[in-house]
Amino acid sequence: MRTTDIIRQKREGEELSAEEIVYMVDGYSRGEIPDFQMAAFLMAVFFSGMSEDEATAMTDYLVRSGETLDLSGIPGVKVDKHSTGGVGDKTSLIAAPLAASAGVVVPMISSKTSGFTGNTLDKLESIPGFRTDLSVDEFRTVLGEHGLAFMQQNQDIAPADERVYALRDLTATVDSIPLLASSIMAKKLAAGVDAVIFDVKVGAGAHMKRQLDARRLAQMMITIGRRADKRVQAMITDMNQPLGFAVGNALEIMEVSQTLQNMGPADLTRISLELAARMIFLGKAAQSLDEARDIAQTKLIDLSGYRKFKEVIVAQGGNAQVLDRFELLPNALGAREITTPRGGYVSGINAEDIGRAASMIGAGREIFSDTVDPAVGVILEVKIGAKVEAGSVLARLYFTNEDRVEEAAEMVEDAFRISNAEPESRELILEMVG
Repeated sequence: MRTTDIIRQKREGEELSAEEIVYMVDGYSRGEIPDFQMAAFLMAVFFSGMSEDEATAMTDYLVRSGETLDLSGIPGVKVDKHSTGGVGDKTSLIAAPLAASAGVVVPMISSKTSGFTGNTLDKLESIPGFRTDLSVDEFRTVLGEHGLAFMQQNQDIAPADERVYALRDLTATVDSIPLLASSIMAKKLAAGVDAVIFDVKVGAGAHMKRQLDARRLAQMMITIGRRADKRVQAMITDMNQPLGFAVGNALEIMEVSQTLQNMGPADLTRISLELAARMIFLGKAAQSLDEARDIAQTKLIDLSGYRKFKEVIVAQGGNAQVLDRFELLPNALGAREITTPRGGYVSGINAEDIGRAASMIGAGREIFSDTVDPAVGVILEVKIGAKVEAGSVLARLYFTNEDRVEEAAEMVEDAFRISNAEPESRELILEMVG
């Protein structure tokens, strides 16, 4: 086989064999295929796509490139939840404790990625002392004792995926549907889970801008999962405005605490409860989805999920008091109010612009190597449908230094669309797949 022939085949839209895909990814992992050729291959995939067979073959190799966690010593069905990411998305930190408090075993293994705002690991690491760099043995111990544990993907779990992802990040190919599907599923299969519920975001603040593409991604992940004999479902949810009010790592931990105490935003609570219910159902802790929804609601109201999250924070070295005393979290040094020059109804909030503004002041990563500032971010004061007067505060920008604050403030203001007519209500959960 020749690398240039494989790149040419994929550029022309031909379907590759499993052997050809393994040749490319394995060769790159070993350093035998240089960055520039792998970059060309990734771009060819971005434009030509992959079949389900090709994506499955790539996933299989990524899993085999490292170790698969053996969680068989921990009783119960292991259920993971994964979001494709969005602005203000902190549902993992709500749904996972709710499901775990219902008796589901929830192993959460994530990797740090670039994006408008920090990911699950960044949010957790804004809690003083919280460790995500657990060894496999430590992860198993926490999971066995509490039914929930969070761990950063280490070099032994799908290591080829981490190397390929870093190049995708640099070559603007992260949004490729088959590459996304194989990368996500490789981590899930290597984590030794039995079932996964996916929250596939679609809209301005998501990787997938069109619902058709979100559905294709969901279907491809479900196919890969079922071929590996896993129970897999996917929700497609709206990400045209930020989820909840908080955007930024420590700010989102505050909102997680409020939501787990049944005092959170309606949109964040609704999606988190549905995700938790499906985790409970997939984990066989309920006989029907309706029963699972009742259980999730009960665990929210009686604060079982809140207490479970506190347990895990302590078990992983963190200070659980932050959920009650927000001053113990990293706090920004400055704040800037964003007001509206005219009255009317909020008819749109561009989630991507809010995310970019938060990233400008340090809440996210523009490239993988960037450092995240846990204290900074944006708090929305209104959501779509709210009536506002001229001069009303739309959002507050929290920062630790003044670099790019003016630019970020302008972007936040421009993200809001004010209209004379009240907008129609929006669907939050757009469809279920699988």
